[in-house]
Amino acid sequence: MREQPAPPQRQPSSGLRGRPEPAGGAMAPALHWLQDAAAVSLLRARRTLFQAAILFCTLGLLLWVSIFLYGSFYYSYMPTVSFATPVHFYHQSDCDAPESSLCSFPTANISFIRNDREEVMGNGQPYRVSLELEMPESPANQQLGMFMIRMSCYTRDGKIVSSVGRSTMLHYRSHFLQTLSTLFFSPFLLTGMAEQKQLIEVELFTDYKTNAYEPTVGAVIEVHSKRVQIYSSQLRIHAYFTGIRYVMYTFPVTSAVIGVATNFAFLSVVALFGYLQFVWGGLWPPDQVKVRVMMGDDTRIQKRKEEVRKRMEKENSQKELNVPAVIGSLNGTHDFHGNGTKVVSPSDSPVVNPDASGAEAPDSKEEESHDSEEPEEIDTSDVLKGCLLQPGERALRQRPAAWMSL
Repeated sequence: MREQPAPPQRQPSSGLRGRPEPAGGAMAPALHWLQDAAAVSLLRARRTLFQAAILFCTLGLLLWVSIFLYGSFYYSYMPTVSFATPVHFYHQSDCDAPESSLCSFPTANISFIRNDREEVMGNGQPYRVSLELEMPESPANQQLGMFMIRMSCYTRDGKIVSSVGRSTMLHYRSHFLQTLSTLFFSPFLLTGMAEQKQLIEVELFTDYKTNAYEPTVGAVIEVHSKRVQIYSSQLRIHAYFTGIRYVMYTFPVTSAVIGVATNFAFLSVVALFGYLQFVWGGLWPPDQVKVRVMMGDDTRIQKRKEEVRKRMEKENSQKELNVPAVIGSLNGTHDFHGNGTKVVSPSDSPVVNPDASGAEAPDSKEEESHDSEEPEEIDTSDVLKGCLLQPGERALRQRPAAWMSL
């Protein structure tokens, strides 16, 4: 018997179809995507943080500048609100006068300059000037009655610019009222916590204004009485504000908030305009684009005119080169017989110069392409000179001139 052949065994496939894919190969795209996403997110976070830091620093700088501007304005615009200085009277005592009287009126010289350079009173600002006298309730002062106080203001040159006089006296108190007051305040009087005295306030100027051309730098105060007794005295100057100064003095916090906010808003607008100018190159970019296009059109027109001028120069140069050749060919090839007939060689049949026509063909095509692509308004005389007159026509027109020369 014939042995039957064994069935062929199936060879294992060499491909990767049945081979299981590794776990890392399937996760590689996802890992790359996560890495790219993390890098982009980190870059965006850094950029956002940097922009936030710049914005915070800019706002802080604008706020600081706003506060500085308001403080400078307040310091320069607001004058001295109140000024108080002690008044020290001096008098002469070298005369033979009774014990209860003085040799001269008590006089004091007051300076209105602070720190030897700053004036107390502002120019044009109204002030109230008053003198406070602390006088004991002594029998001499009670018997004194009314007395006069005079004040004279002067400039740096010693010129008297204003003078005023006011009268005053102690307030009346009966003997019974004085006795009751002494009994009631006796503990304080015995310990030295209270004294039997009165404070007299004399208003010298109600609305005093200094002149910018002749500023007031001091004043002389005189008490027209030789029997007056004074513990101490003090001169007070208080300013009366109106308008913006009144608001700034009466409502300092509100005016400060409004002033700082106004300065901050103005500086923010200026900074925003500067940022737009730096980033965009202006607030209205379309206008600039329009200007650039117009400048480009002018440039193209100038270029077009230059091309026409060069082409005309080229044609003129070719004309000068071709004229002698035509005349020479006519002289060399045309023969005259006795009967007056002319024999023309076949070489003279071309009428148009091939060099000139070949040279001018690209220019005409180029001109047509330029005209189709860029419709522009140019000078019609240049077009007629450069485009309508062809070189071949010039050669034909030169032939009669050659015959006439022969």
